[in-house]
Amino acid sequence: MQGVILAAGRGKRLRPLTLARSKAMLPIMGKPIVERVMDVLREGGVGDFILVVNPKDGEILDRFAGRARFAFQEEPLGMAHALRCAAPLIEGDFLLAACDSLVSPAHVAELIRCQSRADVSAALSLQRVDRSQIGRLSAVELEGDLVTRIVEKPSPDEAPSEIASLPLYVLPPRILDYLDRVPLSPRGEYEIQDAIQMLIEKEGGVRGIFAAWRLDLTTVEDLLAINLRYLAEGRDLRQPHPSQVGAGTRIIPPVRIEEGVAIGERCLVGPYVYMERGSRLGSGVTLREAVVLRGAVMERGTAIGRVIY
Repeated sequence: MQGVILAAGRGKRLRPLTLARSKAMLPIMGKPIVERVMDVLREGGVGDFILVVNPKDGEILDRFAGRARFAFQEEPLGMAHALRCAAPLIEGDFLLAACDSLVSPAHVAELIRCQSRADVSAALSLQRVDRSQIGRLSAVELEGDLVTRIVEKPSPDEAPSEIASLPLYVLPPRILDYLDRVPLSPRGEYEIQDAIQMLIEKEGGVRGIFAAWRLDLTTVEDLLAINLRYLAEGRDLRQPHPSQVGAGTRIIPPVRIEEGVAIGERCLVGPYVYMERGSRLGSGVTLREAVVLRGAVMERGTAIGRVIY
């Protein structure tokens, strides 16, 4: 199974964090979120990756050279447009995913199994959400587990249900034949939902599978929440080397303190702290439930909790 991951967006709602790097490269406990997505998809059954990226994103190109093939999307013109950019590399059934949405590997495997059935043309990941949130996702109409209608970012009044289609789909290669017929939306994008609706009307057999949970990175608060969840689950923890820590400093786990981090004297760090390589604490800093990104310097005597710095 091929995996096509859309990673060309800059992440405007995550500014200023995305002024220096793309959304796909924001860190989740030592790995860019796009790599966390790849790990989940690989465990769920995806073995070959295509990353749709901005050609100017040198950081993502350098990190994944030799680990994925690249397709280039110079302008953010929507998921259907991004898929058109990747189409020459697609060889069969494929999984299409956003770079900012995490589910369980078991859910990925279930989607792949579902789409492999003879009576299924495509499998969509679904989740029930509050109607007030449906406007930033896609809404679907179901008959049993068959998707009969999909609408991109409807208003609460226009939504056919409170069931959202998440940005995770297992699709047949013939979906590519519909892409040239997708119109430009009022948002100025070419929406993959329009192509899926054409597939529904032409062939049917589009089925939905409900995800038990999903983590998604849309805001700065999301980046903090995802990292805190990984810390709470004890994933990829790392205590600092003694040479990184000044005298009288206490480190309270769980933490991840990367190499290249410097912590001053008489600090209190933790619990639930992730410090990215290249960050620094002055003396007497208190830090808990926080993410400190590369290049950040916290001055002497600062006390911070539950924040991205």
